[in-house]
Amino acid sequence: MSAALEEFCGSVFWNASYLTRPDADLPVCFQQTVLVWVPLGFFWILAPWQVLPMCKSRAKKSSVTKLYIIKQVLATLLMLTAAAELALAFVEDTEQAPLPAVQYTNPSLYVATWLLVLLIHDARRFCLRRDSGILFCFWTLSLLCGILPFQSLLRRALQAPISDMPRFVLFFISYGLQLLLFLVSGFSDVAPETKEITKKNPEVTASFLSSITFEWYTSMVFKGYRKPLEIEDIWELKGKDKTQAIYAVLEKNMKTAVRKAQAELEKRKRKKRRREGDPDHGNNMSKAQSQDILVLEEKQPKRKKKGDKGDSDPRKDFPRGWLVKTLCKTFWQNLLLSVAFKLVHDGLVFVSPQLLKLLIAFVSDEESFAWQGYLYAILLFLTALIQSLCLQQYFSLCFQLGINVRASLIAAIYKKALTMSSATRKESTVGETVNLMSADAQRFMDTANFVHQLWSSPLQIILSIVFLWRELGPSVLAGIAVIVLLIPINGFLVAKAKTIQVRNMKNKDERMKTMNEILNGIKVSLASFAVYVLVDENNILDAQKAFTAISLFNVLRFPMAMLPLVLSSLVQTNVSTARLERYLGREDLDTSAIHHNPIAGSAVRFSEATFAWEQDGNAAIRDVTLDIAPGSLVAVVGAVGSGKSSLVSAMLGEMENIKGHVNIQGSLAYVPQQAWIQNATLKDNILFGSELDEARYQQVIKACALLPDLELLPAGDQTEIGEKGINLSGGQKQRVSLARAVYSNADIYVLDDPLSAVDAHVGKYLFEHVLGPKGLLQKKTRILVTHSISFLPQVDNIVVLVAGVVSEHGSYSTLLANRGAFAQFLNLYGSQEEDASEKNTTAVALAGDEEQGDEDIEPCVEEGPDDVVTMTLKRDASIRQRELSRSLSKSSTNSWKKAQEEPPKKLKGQQLIEKEAVETGKVKFSMYLRYLHAVGLWYSFWVAMGYVGQYVAFVGTNLWLSAWTDDAQHYLNQTYPTEQRDLRIGVFGVLGVSQALFLLFATILSARGAMRASRVMHQQLLSNILRVPMSFFDTTPTGRIVNRFAKDIFTIDETIPMSFRSWLSCFMAIISTLLMISLATPFFALVIIPLSIFYYFVLRFYVSTSRQLRRLDSVTRSPIYSHFGETVSGLSVIRAFGHQERFLQQNESTMDINQKSVYAWIVSNRWLAIRLEFVGSLVVFFSALLAVISKGTLEGGIVGLSVSSALNVTQTLNWLVRTSSELETNIVAVERVHEYTKVKNEAPWVTEKRPPHGWPSKGEIQFVDYKVRYRPELELVLQGITCNIGSTEKVGVVGRTGAGKSSLTNCLFRVLEAAGGMIIIDEVDIATIGLHDLRQNLTIIPQDPVLFSGTLRMNLDPFDQYTDEEVWKALELAHLKTYVQDLPEGLLHLVSEAGENLSVGQRQLVCLARALLRKAKILILDEATAAVDLETDHLIQTTIRSEFADCTVLTIAHRLHTIMDSNRVMVLQAGRIVEYDSPEELLKKHGVFSALAKDAGITNIETTVL
Repeated sequence: MSAALEEFCGSVFWNASYLTRPDADLPVCFQQTVLVWVPLGFFWILAPWQVLPMCKSRAKKSSVTKLYIIKQVLATLLMLTAAAELALAFVEDTEQAPLPAVQYTNPSLYVATWLLVLLIHDARRFCLRRDSGILFCFWTLSLLCGILPFQSLLRRALQAPISDMPRFVLFFISYGLQLLLFLVSGFSDVAPETKEITKKNPEVTASFLSSITFEWYTSMVFKGYRKPLEIEDIWELKGKDKTQAIYAVLEKNMKTAVRKAQAELEKRKRKKRRREGDPDHGNNMSKAQSQDILVLEEKQPKRKKKGDKGDSDPRKDFPRGWLVKTLCKTFWQNLLLSVAFKLVHDGLVFVSPQLLKLLIAFVSDEESFAWQGYLYAILLFLTALIQSLCLQQYFSLCFQLGINVRASLIAAIYKKALTMSSATRKESTVGETVNLMSADAQRFMDTANFVHQLWSSPLQIILSIVFLWRELGPSVLAGIAVIVLLIPINGFLVAKAKTIQVRNMKNKDERMKTMNEILNGIKVSLASFAVYVLVDENNILDAQKAFTAISLFNVLRFPMAMLPLVLSSLVQTNVSTARLERYLGREDLDTSAIHHNPIAGSAVRFSEATFAWEQDGNAAIRDVTLDIAPGSLVAVVGAVGSGKSSLVSAMLGEMENIKGHVNIQGSLAYVPQQAWIQNATLKDNILFGSELDEARYQQVIKACALLPDLELLPAGDQTEIGEKGINLSGGQKQRVSLARAVYSNADIYVLDDPLSAVDAHVGKYLFEHVLGPKGLLQKKTRILVTHSISFLPQVDNIVVLVAGVVSEHGSYSTLLANRGAFAQFLNLYGSQEEDASEKNTTAVALAGDEEQGDEDIEPCVEEGPDDVVTMTLKRDASIRQRELSRSLSKSSTNSWKKAQEEPPKKLKGQQLIEKEAVETGKVKFSMYLRYLHAVGLWYSFWVAMGYVGQYVAFVGTNLWLSAWTDDAQHYLNQTYPTEQRDLRIGVFGVLGVSQALFLLFATILSARGAMRASRVMHQQLLSNILRVPMSFFDTTPTGRIVNRFAKDIFTIDETIPMSFRSWLSCFMAIISTLLMISLATPFFALVIIPLSIFYYFVLRFYVSTSRQLRRLDSVTRSPIYSHFGETVSGLSVIRAFGHQERFLQQNESTMDINQKSVYAWIVSNRWLAIRLEFVGSLVVFFSALLAVISKGTLEGGIVGLSVSSALNVTQTLNWLVRTSSELETNIVAVERVHEYTKVKNEAPWVTEKRPPHGWPSKGEIQFVDYKVRYRPELELVLQGITCNIGSTEKVGVVGRTGAGKSSLTNCLFRVLEAAGGMIIIDEVDIATIGLHDLRQNLTIIPQDPVLFSGTLRMNLDPFDQYTDEEVWKALELAHLKTYVQDLPEGLLHLVSEAGENLSVGQRQLVCLARALLRKAKILILDEATAAVDLETDHLIQTTIRSEFADCTVLTIAHRLHTIMDSNRVMVLQAGRIVEYDSPEELLKKHGVFSALAKDAGITNIETTVL
């Protein structure tokens, strides 16, 4: 081989003697062949791919830029120099003897290469990123290889005159041009037409150098340093990283995988059945058959947990094992790339210890040449550099994988939620589902970050052992044995920690961690070195062996620590996988029973339809056969629980079909019984994603009686509605819900009792203007579930339901004539009918003559906010001046402002929910102090001392080791004295153990302190939140409060103590390392100064950006969950309107906003890491360089110590920044918790003055000139009320909206505190006693029934004060006894979240039963009977009359009938009492009350049978 090459060059190819002299050099032939061909080979293998865009691309070329021209000019010049060299060869060839072949081949190779470079530059104009990474690597390689000929030519020129002048000149010209090209290609080349894209995301056009060093991100870091970043400042995601793009791929892969898994599941079930011999096959026959039919209908075996009760629990089995496969298939490119980077990095990790070994040998050897030392120093620097570039790329890929996995999983969960069947939906509460999103998807993200450690850790461990064996031989086994022994102990501790974490006993958990750290802290190296010197007299520990071994043990430590962590996180992910697979593999809504066939003359047709809520449950509606004609108005009536809502749900496809089907023609609109309102502006709630058609919009608002409300609302229809419509009253919500349906302009309207929540006069208005024969919807098909009798004569058809069966249907007159159940029902309650119908005719006449009649008929908006919490929007805009919060969509606000040039004061109440304060800027130092105070100052001090002690011992250990290795030089040719050996080992061991003990001391103390801190802070937060006034909960979404308890307390519990500890140890480690290097080479102190300045600046820049990005991440994360929660609660509405797609898109855009802040944070970490690792590489370089320079004066031991410490410092530097920023980010939790411990409290629960025992005994209430306002800056709501309510008196409270009816009840409970005057109950001024004493002795039945998830018994008697008999008695009085007796679990029946599994009427009755049990002397009814049918209402009123005969009862009424038998009626108007007398007197007076009564069709007392 070499002979051929020598002939090719015409000179010697290789001669080792060239290197064994101080001025070493390489033979010319070697320089001309190997050093030229290596870069060219690299280039020609990879470069041709770069020309592909030219051939394939359809895109237009981007325009020419200055940078492009410079590159092309330089490349052309290069080509000319190569051509000149070739010409030169031909010229010389003719003059003299033939030249060696190399003079022809190299220039011609170069000509071809430069041509290809020109082509590549041009081809890259088709791409967004115009810079080529391969070219950049080629320039780098070419320059590096060119350095050797460069220096050798220079040296020769300096020694003797230049023999070959032209080639000499051409080489330097060419080298210079290459250097220029290298520099130029470092800049990003942005074409003018891609400027916009670059503004949105500079990453897509960044040059290769900028990409690998993350230089493109620097401008963001500067911006973040100058001002706190806002979400608008953050760059857009790349197209391929957007949620939609990722999820599209995942969904495709998921479908096929799930199908396979479901087939597997069917197989498993069949096997199981066979194995059990299916004992219950006989009796299960009919069910099994219907099952098969279903399976056939399904077209694919989607039924997973159907009918085979052979499984003890159908929830146990689900399609398994498909999720991880799907994720791998989706993200395979990312996985492969990161494997490549990780491999390169892992390889280079082992190069450094070998270089260190050579360096120590060099220092110890007098004869070695200086150039070797410099070469080692440079090589150390280069390996460190490449290693860090690879590592950062690898991390970047891993974290990207993490966020993409999370995004795609969240998208999948969201989509699943939209298509879930109702049976499936019952299996998981909203909370559990949100948990899948937050916890489980997050866990996948965390695992994805470290998933490669699974193969990388074992690889590193094996390589370390191999190299260690070469150093220390079999003695390594001692060290390895120690580690191996620690693994089961560690494993045991991890497992223990796991179970403890499950039980969450923090203290023990911390102790486990401590043991763990100690066992690792006792130096592994001690074991190996001791064994090594003890085994054999001749084994002397010299510096080379010791420090190479130590740096290898350092390498070994990381994978050893990582492996158990990765494994334990895999175990957790496994749990998450199962949960996600179960959720995502569940069955979708099966709408196969809903047909859409065109049938003439029928809009909705039920054919023998039987539906149940659960597949195997009892049928909720049975054998319903109905035909509803297009354009007709059909009323559905029946008692509570007779299946009215079920009939509606069956039409919407929300129920499980058992047999029969429903045929629906045309689009649907749905108004649920409990209005579902989104957290958006009122206008957006009505438009619900449709285009705005102003005329129609105004018409709908007018018809739905929303005009008066809009005047009340602070910002009209631009007012933001809080979560779940918290700042609207029940009736307003219902009307918004109705308006949404009317605006959607569908063909068929399904209305589930929309009139229950509104006043009688408003109900009538709505019926006339919207639902009735002359309303907006007169041409549409309307199906109206109702309790109100008064409208029945005007409907086309009435369907009467009894226990899920249609007992009769027909027109009003037909049913009356039939004398069936319906007729009896009417005779009971219908005596007011005549008046009502009379009233109706006049009303219709009035409506005809719009102009003048408008005043009478335009209803006043009714009152009665959602519950006690919601005392909100009242009379006039100035009353509710809410703090401005969430900026409205800016355009709408502006247009709105222009439309109404009024003082901006008006805008004050526009937004209810205050924007979550995002703390900006630096975290106050006081927060750290506050935390340390909570820990306890003594604790803090001793913890710090423990760490100092540990590191003093650490430095001592290392210095001792360095002295020990120098013995090898001192006792060169003598035997090593044994006592000396034993001393060395002994002290080394003692120092190692003391290190561990200090650590133990510090960790145990810090664990105790952390426990204490977290207890103190939780206590403060909880006790404060339980005492804040109600208005706080109005303006603060629940999610935000829960977040403080969940996320922030968790941070204080777990994260902050860890952060504090790791910060301390990093800080100490760095100080001690720098100390050791400076001891070895004092000059190093000079290098520290500029490096630490650079370090400090990078740190300051980074921390401010990173902290803000973390905050943005958490702020943008909550909308994902709240939007999800909102979606789940409004599922039936979204599905009925068919808006799933729009909600999916909204979810995707919400996700993307969060994704981009997380992505920015990830990149900021990489940006920092690369810069810090560069500092670290420089530390290594300088410590090596200084060791080389001061060669004669140093011992090998101290050099080994210095460089091996330096090799370790890089990671520690990195960690210091990471932990400081993490600490600073996490300490925000202390700040946030503190913020809520400062919220102003309501009055104390119990005061000095206790009311007498048994108070109130009489139940007399006196109001004395009582005034109240919602907040200090607002106007009065009650303007001086004075009245007496006698003992056991029954008082009805009426008044139009905003009159202050609800405020009155709020005052009795002191939810609002008086602004003047007082309320006296039984001679006690309620303002003087504690809130608990007051509230325990009053009872309220709220407008919206409040139930908790738990048993029915717990809901009735939360404090277990009553016997079972008393509870049953209360249930009987509340007419729930039969219902509860029929439940399988009776009183232990589980009530689901917010009582979802009871009908609204039943919930109301449960609240009544609860009040009956408590039997307080004063009872307040806040429109308690709005949601029940008349029959039940009648029963309730009777019960209240008999059972609360000896109590004082205040009733706030919407239906005037309910208070017509009160002793007195209080009529409120604008916060004052205008009339207060018995109903008979008031009816005669022709005042406000009689006007209200007239509206409700009551003319005299006798008509009210109720």
